[in-house]
Amino acid sequence: MTALEFHTFDVFTTHPFAGNPLAVVLGAEGLTPGQMQAMAREFALSETIFVAPADNPAHAARVRIFTPTSELPFAGHPTIGCAILLAGLRAGAGDFDATLVLEEAAGPVPVTVSRRGDVTEAEFTAPVIPHAAPGAAPPALVAQALDLAPDDLGFGHHRVALWQGGVGYLYVPVASLDALARAWPLEPHWSDLMDRAGVDSAYLYTPGAGVDFQARLFGFGSGIFEDPATGSAAAILAAQLRASRALPPGPQVFALAQGVEMGRPSQIWLTVEHGPDGIEAVRIKGAAVAVSSGRIAVPQGRAE
Repeated sequence: MTALEFHTFDVFTTHPFAGNPLAVVLGAEGLTPGQMQAMAREFALSETIFVAPADNPAHAARVRIFTPTSELPFAGHPTIGCAILLAGLRAGAGDFDATLVLEEAAGPVPVTVSRRGDVTEAEFTAPVIPHAAPGAAPPALVAQALDLAPDDLGFGHHRVALWQGGVGYLYVPVASLDALARAWPLEPHWSDLMDRAGVDSAYLYTPGAGVDFQARLFGFGSGIFEDPATGSAAAILAAQLRASRALPPGPQVFALAQGVEMGRPSQIWLTVEHGPDGIEAVRIKGAAVAVSSGRIAVPQGRAE
């Protein structure tokens, strides 16, 4: 039976069993999309990333990212975890600094990786500047879908909106940490909201304790009930912050917490380069820690 090497990491944390779990499968050239999807279902993590030789020899790898139910053009915590694994395999023991490029479906993603002692961090530049997404998200329906009262939504200039950047999300500012903790998708309103919004996930956020914002992400339609850390949503949050008048000119750095309510606390750093004509670049930074490694059997044929 053919088997491939895999590694699992917890991403956006420096401690095992926190952050967002990730599986990285090496030697994935030749796998069909159906085989990758079957393996992602077997891992049953929010995402699994498959690594193959790069099309451009100057790049580190060509990668494909799968949730348990579908393929993604880009995702944050797989980018961070995969880059940390590949850079560490090249560097060996000891401190190091490295720069590499991952070829993702959304485009080439540059990543810087550094190790200092027991902590290895990576920072990537988002391949797409976030922009408005089509769809509709009436606030009254949003409140119903999250089992919240209408006055639980919004704070300051922050209002419900849809944004995309390789993937799309519904952004829901909530008025307090209490409202954030109480929120939970409620059917049939949730499915109605996702259909009208044209996305499968909602990113809720509010000012946090010791961080700029604390967030939760619900993705029932993607096979993920709740995600403990979502790098792509954190990157696209830049557009939401600009629309909410929360981005002064120049580089801005935001500390984001996620996964607290799940018992898997995560720390994400969002940097936004904000110029006179809008957002010029978005970067996401976080740490990752190795948890396990082994070999996984390759499904025979095209398992859909």
